[in-house]
Amino acid sequence: MQVIIMNDIAINTNKPITHLVINFPQYLREFIAEQDIKENSKGTYRRALKQFFSFMSNKSIGLTGNDILEYKKFLDSQGLAAYTITAYLVVVRRFFAWTESKKIYPNIAKTIKGMKSPKGFRKECLSNGQIARVLKEINQSTLQGKRDFAIINLLLRTGLRTIEIQRADIGDIAKSVDEAKFYIQGKGRDAKDEYVVLTYTALKPILTYLEARGQNDVSAPLFASISDRNNGDRMTTRSISRLIKNALLEAGIDDRRLTAHSLRHTAITNALIGGASLQEVKTMARHANINTTLIYSHNLERMANPAERIIDKYMEEIYTI
Repeated sequence: MQVIIMNDIAINTNKPITHLVINFPQYLREFIAEQDIKENSKGTYRRALKQFFSFMSNKSIGLTGNDILEYKKFLDSQGLAAYTITAYLVVVRRFFAWTESKKIYPNIAKTIKGMKSPKGFRKECLSNGQIARVLKEINQSTLQGKRDFAIINLLLRTGLRTIEIQRADIGDIAKSVDEAKFYIQGKGRDAKDEYVVLTYTALKPILTYLEARGQNDVSAPLFASISDRNNGDRMTTRSISRLIKNALLEAGIDDRRLTAHSLRHTAITNALIGGASLQEVKTMARHANINTTLIYSHNLERMANPAERIIDKYMEEIYTI
C-alpha cells in the first residue's frame, strides 16, 4: 500500500475508485463549471472524461499512473493523431489536478506526458485528378448535394478549417461584385476578425445552395444540417468531416491519410505550386508563424528534388533491376 501526504492529509493511492465512478456525474459537472474555457471546449472535456472513465470502468482497485499510461497506449492504438491524444491527456491531467485540490483523489496523472507531434504532416494532399473526381461525383441536384459541393469547393479554394466552416453565419460574407470577403473566427480566436477572399468560383456554389435552401437570415448558420433530428441547425465539425470522407469514398478514394484536413493541405500546397509567395500563403492560411508555411514549401522541394533519384541514377551503373 502506498500512502502520500496531500494538504496535510494522508491519502491511500490504492484506495478503490468506486466512489469516483459512482459520483462521476457530479464531479464532472463541478469540474466543468470551474473551468474558464469556451462552451465548445467544455463539450470536448465532457467527451474526453466520459471516454476515460468508460475505459477504466472495470477497475475495482485504486488507479495509478500506470493506468493512465495504459489509457495513453489505448488512444494511440485507435489511430488518433498525436495532437488529439495529447488533448485528451491534458483533460485527464486537469481533472485529477482538480480532484486532488478538492481532496477527492490524488493527482495520478501529473507525470504523464503528451505524444510527440510529427515534424511534417501525416495527412496527404489530393491530386488534381482526385479533386476533379470528388467534385464531379457530388450530385448537385439535391439540397444536400448543393451544400456538400459548396463546402468542399470552399475548403479546396480557401484552405479553411472545418471549425471555421462550422462557426460561419450567412452574414459573414461581405459581397463585392463577383468576389467577397468571408469573415471567419479562426482557431483560438474569440471574434470573427480574419477573412479569406471568395473568388467567383468559391462564392457561386454557396449562393446557389442558399437560394435552394431559401435562407437569407444573416444570423443563420451558413451551412445547416438536413437531418430530421436537427434540420436547419448548425452543423457539427464531425458531420462536416464525415460528409467530406463520404465524398472521397464516393469518388473511389479510400485512403486513411486523406481526410477533411487534407483539403486545407491541398489548398495551401496548390497556392504555393501556383506561384503565391510564402507571405501570401501565410496570410491566407492564417498561420501564426511563417515556419508552419515553410513546412509546405519544404515538402514540395523534397518531392521535386529527392536525393533518392540521384542514388537510383548512380546505382544504374552498377546494378539494374
